[in-house]
Amino acid sequence: MPLTDMIPKRPARFQSSMAALAFACLAAACSDTAPPPSPPAPDVWAVVDGREIRKDDVERAYRRVAPATPVPSEEEALAAKLRILDDLIDQDVLLERARTLKVEVTDAELDKAFAERKGNMPDEAFRKELDQRGLTSDDMKRDLRRELIVQKLLQQEVGSRIAIGDQDVREFYDRNREQFNVSETRHRIAQIVVTPVRDPRVRNGANDDAASPAEAKRKLQMLVARLKSGGDFAELARDYSEDPQSALQGGDLGFIPASALNQVAPELRQAVLKANPGDVATVSAGGGHIIFLLVERQAAGQRNLDTPGVRESITDLLRGRKEQLLGAAYLAASRNDAKVVNHLARQLVEARAGEPGIVPSPPGGQ
Repeated sequence: MPLTDMIPKRPARFQSSMAALAFACLAAACSDTAPPPSPPAPDVWAVVDGREIRKDDVERAYRRVAPATPVPSEEEALAAKLRILDDLIDQDVLLERARTLKVEVTDAELDKAFAERKGNMPDEAFRKELDQRGLTSDDMKRDLRRELIVQKLLQQEVGSRIAIGDQDVREFYDRNREQFNVSETRHRIAQIVVTPVRDPRVRNGANDDAASPAEAKRKLQMLVARLKSGGDFAELARDYSEDPQSALQGGDLGFIPASALNQVAPELRQAVLKANPGDVATVSAGGGHIIFLLVERQAAGQRNLDTPGVRESITDLLRGRKEQLLGAAYLAASRNDAKVVNHLARQLVEARAGEPGIVPSPPGGQ
């Protein structure tokens, strides 16, 4: 539909003849039609109910998550920025709802969350990481405050209204009884990995990666000392482990069945079998080191609702499912009430999107 067809026209004055009426309508259409809206500024990438989301907002969020290596292609970077922009649109919608409901985050809550997000990373390493990404502590705190407000809003409007009853837990258990039948002994293990060579995939919290056997040994000694002085294993794993996968989960590998444990190095298998739940031990080989924590050991057999942890795990699972469903519904309903224009997406679609091998420049450039 042409844009001019969407612009309402003022009604013409009543005339006594059809010819006069037609002429009056034509004159009104020519003289009184509202001018088309002016295009947005080049750096405005989206508008939500008149509130602008600018290029700098997206770029700052992108720098927080963009991988250092390998460098993304132009298409990959634009796709990531489109996803980030859509997330920022969702966030803006929910922040406006939070303002209406007077949901706020105190400075004390922000400072606590910021300290937890920073973890045990030394101040100098933290500043270096921010500098490498073109960010400041104020940038991080501003974005973190917005995240916390949205979390508090969803907890107030969604999470607090979810109730999981005993009947819900019982029905889930009865439908999934086989999931609670452990066929063989299994061990839940968490690990901190230290290697003697640098790996570009390592992106732990402290951006710390040993590059030689001597550095690996010094790092091991530091970690062992911190664990002995009461350091949290999961936090140290997130900050210092050089395993790209398990570091993000605080080193948690989940439950490993006895048959799978038989496939690992004999030194590690023997150390796990000798350990008691809660024990921390170190296994070294080839200049590398693994610090592992035996979180739990489960013998084979059928678990029931009276087995420690079973009822709680089912309750958490059911609550998480409901929170995910109702949170998505709450967001969708809130977004339906908003007027959203994604100028970046529109520009990318309209500007030579059909030509292979061509990536159009988004509003304001990249």
